[in-house]
Amino acid sequence: MITYIIVDDEHIAHDIIKNYCDMLPNLEFKADCYDALEAIDYLSKHKVDLIFLDLNLPKLKGFEFLKTLSSPPQVIVTTAYSEFAIEGYELNVVDYLLKPFSFERFLSAVNKVTTFNTNTVKKEHKINSKSKEKHIFLKQNNSYIQVDLDSILFIEASGNYTKVFTTNTTITIREKISDTIQLLSNEDFLQVHKSFAIAKKHISSIEGNRIYISDHIVPIGKLYKVNIKQLIK
Repeated sequence: MITYIIVDDEHIAHDIIKNYCDMLPNLEFKADCYDALEAIDYLSKHKVDLIFLDLNLPKLKGFEFLKTLSSPPQVIVTTAYSEFAIEGYELNVVDYLLKPFSFERFLSAVNKVTTFNTNTVKKEHKINSKSKEKHIFLKQNNSYIQVDLDSILFIEASGNYTKVFTTNTTITIREKISDTIQLLSNEDFLQVHKSFAIAKKHISSIEGNRIYISDHIVPIGKLYKVNIKQLIK
């Protein structure tokens, strides 16, 4: 579960973000903050995983507020100003959403937070053996499909689309493989070909330039053999 707060001086922005978050079962709302000082006060008493942060705040601007935090949570910027995007990425924000943003664009940003949050989830697994599995939402046609990351066998590029092969189905999404890989943990997934990335845990065997996963055979590209060598050494 990803806990979050919203830091924005506009009430309608809070409503839009909360409505989007309510559609995703892995997000848990914690607080509305309408300026940076409210957020600083809240964060001094509570821990959260994610901040939805507006930049044009009263009293203290968004990035100035972010710089005051010694160990900031993950941050998704939500703003009407595109000119501050570079500074945002220099501050390691997860994503930079320009208002008004669609649910699809919002979902893409939240999926990145899910990936970054992997270490937190792993710690929770050690403490609570009944913790929920990590998951992301993938858009296929007009549907958003919830997928457990542990069920993904491998992904395959198909032009401007990517096929996601799981233990029980295949999902085709309108994303390039390079963008899809960004949603996956480097610890659990490995690119083995320009058109393929595989889940390490599902490898049955490696023979020559082939990887056997369940009933599938995935080729190993020449440029990616070094990744395999690091995996099996």
